[in-house]
Amino acid sequence: MRPAVRPPESPELQARALEHLVYIRRTMEEAGSFTAVSGWAQVAIGATALLAAVLAHRQHTPSGWLAVWVVAAVVGAVIAAFGMIHKARAAQASLFAGPARRFGMSFVLPMAAGGLLTFAFDRFGLHRLLPGTWLLLFGTAVACGGAFSVRIVPVMGLCFMALGGLALFAAPGLGDALLAIGFGGLLIGFGMTIARRHGG
Repeated sequence: MRPAVRPPESPELQARALEHLVYIRRTMEEAGSFTAVSGWAQVAIGATALLAAVLAHRQHTPSGWLAVWVVAAVVGAVIAAFGMIHKARAAQASLFAGPARRFGMSFVLPMAAGGLLTFAFDRFGLHRLLPGTWLLLFGTAVACGGAFSVRIVPVMGLCFMALGGLALFAAPGLGDALLAIGFGGLLIGFGMTIARRHGG
């Protein structure tokens, strides 16, 4: 008895099966979480912020004070970018698809608002409001972006928001201390936790 010969699949059936596989893969990517937030990069940024707090507190003019923190922010952004790229490569994950894209969009918008408010407050001499504004909007960015990341990230964002709210109503002389607690202490503490629990 000759075995039955399986008829070849039609091109239409193969194309439909391929479409289903692409849809399944896209759905799984969208349902995942962004895990390339680098804990060790956060620790490094925190150390930079502690140094910036010391240097900024020694400045005698608002422009000098602001310059120190702007440089610290730029350095921190570079460290964060390199940290995410390194961690994403190690995990063979994309920074431009699925949760990573949503994380980026949710994070960038509050940060852009913070940059605009920094320019406006500096122009009108409202420097005492900057520490609270920075902490609050950075916390908002982390909390919103963290909705697409591991659970500890939005928790960190909420802590920054609480500290930012406190800083808005604190005495002007406490600005650098509160920035050191936030961008220094919180980033180092949460960064070490992320590095230990989530692969760096």
